[in-house]
Amino acid sequence: MLLMVASPLTTIDAFLDAAWAERGLAANTLSAYRRDLIDFFGRIDVPLAAITRAEVLECMAERLRRGDTVASILRQLSCLRQFFAWAVREHHIRADPTLDLEGPRAAHPLPGSLTSSQIEALMAAPSVDEPLGCRDRAVLETFYATGMRVSELAGVTLSQLNLVRGVIRVRGKGGRERLVPLGEAAQDALTLWLHRFRPELKPVCDQVFVSRTGRRLSRQALWSRIRQHARQAGIDDAVYPHRLRHAFATHLLDHGADLRVVQMLLGHADLSTTQIYTHVSRSRLKKLHRQHHPRG
Repeated sequence: MLLMVASPLTTIDAFLDAAWAERGLAANTLSAYRRDLIDFFGRIDVPLAAITRAEVLECMAERLRRGDTVASILRQLSCLRQFFAWAVREHHIRADPTLDLEGPRAAHPLPGSLTSSQIEALMAAPSVDEPLGCRDRAVLETFYATGMRVSELAGVTLSQLNLVRGVIRVRGKGGRERLVPLGEAAQDALTLWLHRFRPELKPVCDQVFVSRTGRRLSRQALWSRIRQHARQAGIDDAVYPHRLRHAFATHLLDHGADLRVVQMLLGHADLSTTQIYTHVSRSRLKKLHRQHHPRG
């Protein structure tokens, strides 16, 4: 097979023309591809046909050493994969040096949590002397007591709740069910809501948490109410349902809970998903150590 020899810039232009003609890529995307390709060829000192896996790896390593973000390196690698696949097809090179090449792994940000004092302030924010405040206190207590997802809590029906035994049957992802304890604070808040105020709203559904018109409370409404009470409690950080789930898991581990138990309570199919919370707990311990240890 005869290889077509051309300068890098000419080849880049031909690739971009083909990408525009075949896939109709936007001008901004084509400009980004051009920048990534020019950057790559500016870092290597070999002809196109002689580029190997080693050159691509060294380019990524150099960018990492320089402090470039993993996201920008992965974007460039994606561009290179497309370029070299096209170059093989057009007989510019014999083999694709990016074939089966893995880029650097993006770091997963640690989930945000809340301190115990922030939780206490948040729980105290709604007034339990009126229907919606009483409902919101029950919502917050249930979120923090169970670590439920917002979709799970919005869908909870009366038949899933057993206040006598203090448990709730949660229907999670994939239709999987789990039993989660409620704890005294959540039980008390739910009892007050269900027996005193929920009937006043004349519910037209069997969901535990209903709106002022008696209909099922939406996920969006749950988000909005939690944000409102967080502001009322003087919490500057963003507070949302999943952050209460993070607080639930982190605080359990902080107080010695077994990771497998936390996995079961959260409804994670894979233990590796739960393990991120061990990193959260360790980071909090390190922060406390730095703040309070004489040689921290």
